[in-house]
Amino acid sequence: MVKMKQIPKQERPRERLINEGVETLSNEDLLSILLKTGTKEMSVKELSLALLKEVGSVEQLRFVNYPQLLKLPGIGESKACEILACIELAKRMHQKIQYIKGTVITNAELVFEYYQPKLKDEMQECFYVLYLDPKKEVISEKLLFKGTINYSLVHPREVFKEAYLVGATSMICVHNHPSGNVHPSKQDTEVTERLIQVGEWMGIALDDHVIIGKDLYYSFFENGNI
Repeated sequence: MVKMKQIPKQERPRERLINEGVETLSNEDLLSILLKTGTKEMSVKELSLALLKEVGSVEQLRFVNYPQLLKLPGIGESKACEILACIELAKRMHQKIQYIKGTVITNAELVFEYYQPKLKDEMQECFYVLYLDPKKEVISEKLLFKGTINYSLVHPREVFKEAYLVGATSMICVHNHPSGNVHPSKQDTEVTERLIQVGEWMGIALDDHVIIGKDLYYSFFENGNI
């Protein structure tokens, strides 16, 4: 095991970043800077390589979670939090709309621009609801369900309870299809129809239901289904 202090100073990742530019560093070099230190048995570079091996590749690093990081010897709470914070910042850098609360929603494309970077790497379906005021400004955003979306899970009681709590006059439902296919399933259509019916009775309109794919979206409103 070669410790970082045994490497000539000019060859260390941090010094190379300063002198040669960040783009010249390897994936393990970049992780070494984040991790800072290794363990008694493993140098920081070896720890970086072990992390990449654990997740499969640098592309798969965006899917890593807190419990998975803690399984690796040498990564404790502090390092795990720093890695996850860095990954989340990288995701947010690609979002055109950083904060949905306070945004006036005038079309489904705005919804897509906010949720596509947020949901494109999700392996499960996530069901969000945007709650709007009379000017179509977002009062609240709530993740209600995570998993396979069906009628039994998306119960109107949970959807409309938050609407009353925040004083919403209408809402937009949003969920993703991890497959990338944005065509609504039978369950998607059933859920949408049920929410429209309950919304008419309760006086809180469903303005749209937007399905997010990898690069496309489907809007029930734009397709004349609301």
